[in-house]
Amino acid sequence: MGIFNSINTSASALTAQRLRMDTVSSNLANAETTRATINENGEYEPYRRKMVVFQPKDASFNSFLQRARAGSSSVGNGVRVKEIVEDDEPFKLVYNPNHPDANEEGYVQLPNVDPLQEMVDLMSATRSYEANVTALNATKGMLLKALEIGK
Repeated sequence: MGIFNSINTSASALTAQRLRMDTVSSNLANAETTRATINENGEYEPYRRKMVVFQPKDASFNSFLQRARAGSSSVGNGVRVKEIVEDDEPFKLVYNPNHPDANEEGYVQLPNVDPLQEMVDLMSATRSYEANVTALNATKGMLLKALEIGK
């Protein structure tokens, strides 16, 4: 384990949490967007909620096997974003016959974004970001103290 492994781990988590916060912001910004994409029938579809999927940086089977064979109790090399997926939840139907995107019955399809769920995700991402900043600062303080020993 190198001296900068914990800093690199915290940096990867900061990057991943930042993307998660950006995704939540995008979801909140498009919570009322009724014309986001065009489907295969040539009709507009509302915005679909997006979610970030994380995975360990070194998540290959070979890496796990090598660590197990070496008897290593390594904690990993951080996290990375595997993909951004769309939520398959159905769109919300709201009765609003005056809306330009209302169907013949007067219902409008709205995005499947729940602002309350987005705020919970945003708070979780913010807390994780703060925790990683704290870990990064603690590591930096320990490295500075170690350098003072050598003086």
